[in-house]
Amino acid sequence: MQMTFVLMNLYILQSYLYFLAHTLVQNSKRDGDYMKIRKQIALFIAAVMMLFSCIPDRAKAMNGVSAQSAILMEQNSGRILFEKDAHTKRRIASITKIMTVILAIESGKMDDTVTVSARAVHTEGSSIYLKEGEKIKLRDLVYGTMLRSGNDAAVAIAEHVGGSVEGFVFLMNQKAAEIGMRNTHFANPHGLDDSENHYSTAYDMALLMQYAMKNKEFRKISGTEVYRAPASPGEDWDRVWRNKNKLLTSLYEYCTGGKTGYTKRAKRTLVTTASKGGMDLIAVTLDAPDDWNDHIAMYEYGFGHYMIAKVNRKRMVKKIRDSFYRKNIQASRDLRYPVTEEEIKELHVKIYLLRPKKDWKKDERGIPTVVGKAVLYLGDQAVDEVPLLYKKSVSKETNHSIWNAFHFLGVGSDG
Repeated sequence: MQMTFVLMNLYILQSYLYFLAHTLVQNSKRDGDYMKIRKQIALFIAAVMMLFSCIPDRAKAMNGVSAQSAILMEQNSGRILFEKDAHTKRRIASITKIMTVILAIESGKMDDTVTVSARAVHTEGSSIYLKEGEKIKLRDLVYGTMLRSGNDAAVAIAEHVGGSVEGFVFLMNQKAAEIGMRNTHFANPHGLDDSENHYSTAYDMALLMQYAMKNKEFRKISGTEVYRAPASPGEDWDRVWRNKNKLLTSLYEYCTGGKTGYTKRAKRTLVTTASKGGMDLIAVTLDAPDDWNDHIAMYEYGFGHYMIAKVNRKRMVKKIRDSFYRKNIQASRDLRYPVTEEEIKELHVKIYLLRPKKDWKKDERGIPTVVGKAVLYLGDQAVDEVPLLYKKSVSKETNHSIWNAFHFLGVGSDG
């Protein structure tokens, strides 16, 4: 929006200058000082045109993304704001651990004490320096995996949650299928290049991060800059782990979390999240020599070109004229969707309601909780929807049954 405003004003200025030039030239012909004024005008216009050439072209800037594969997704809607070869299967290195961590959190075992195995300790690559036989909380292993990318910690998590590394890999692929990661296969919990059958895509990794960010505890861990864990056996000092994600710790003020990755074959991989002005974005890059700047460029593009359009949940039901439903309908949340300034005029809402039955007026107990839905359209495409609830029925229903109804209509909780 800001860039559009600047360009508009500059074009107005340019038009005004051409008009001014024409007027001065006509006057100079009468005054006999034509050549002098023409040179002054030419210099002034040249200076303005140089100003135009200095304005960054966002499209060209995005073409400069160094990654072989990249994607920018709006977190809540899943709308893709930018992509580059986002569906090509590639090695993913340690961003694999996003899956490892979310499975550990969902296991409900975060307060368990884990005994570290020899297999975990002897895993190559990045490490939090666990010792064989050491006892450590699963929660600490999760932080060590997410913040310091400990491969030893990832294996310890896998063995405890899945019963074995192989059992945990089965859970990883099961969850990937559930999320819709159709071009992904996991072969280990850490992302090392020890298997030819371990890969994903930028798009699939964005789906994984979108799923994980619905979990409150994951959001907290992902956004932690420094974590202190108890000392290992024989040590006098606690472990202090600083997050490797430089976007979070120093480079980008709007970054809210993420996971780094690197192996010789995968090269640099990175998944991050950022929030600004009520909009939450996810960025993924695979094989990216300049990944920090790639992510900043994508975020600046997304925040600069898109805004969150909202339809207030109270306003959307005010226009219902049906005598039975009027004043008895409520929506659970606002409708929302990321759009460009030009797309706003294409947004509209349609309300769909069940036809009231005759016996509902006599006995409201027969009225279902969900009696319709409000759908937000961008042109002809449905982009968001929310269930419409009958107020008196809602008061008699449990939260469990309401969320079952939400699930039926394809609307989920934030977790």
